[in-house]
Amino acid sequence: MIVVKVELHSAITGNVTELARMIVANDGTGDVKTGNYNVYRARKGQKTNVDLLSKPFRAGRVECHARLNEHVWNLVRKAIEAVT
Repeated sequence: MIVVKVELHSAITGNVTELARMIVANDGTGDVKTGNYNVYRARKGQKTNVDLLSKPFRAGRVECHARLNEHVWNLVRKAIEAVT
């Protein structure tokens, strides 16, 4: 499971605010070269991964991601597209 968090780190106060969270979970149906992933985007204020998995704001899917040939950021991009 990959957890992608976007945080704002204030240079003035030092406070850290989570702006967004997304989970990308391999569902185990791919093969050695490609993977299939379920994607879950959090609602504002959901702070735990358990809450996110049980009641996501949006859910999507990435299929046939070439996990051996593509960087993880390509998977993150596809996951964002799947839940927007």
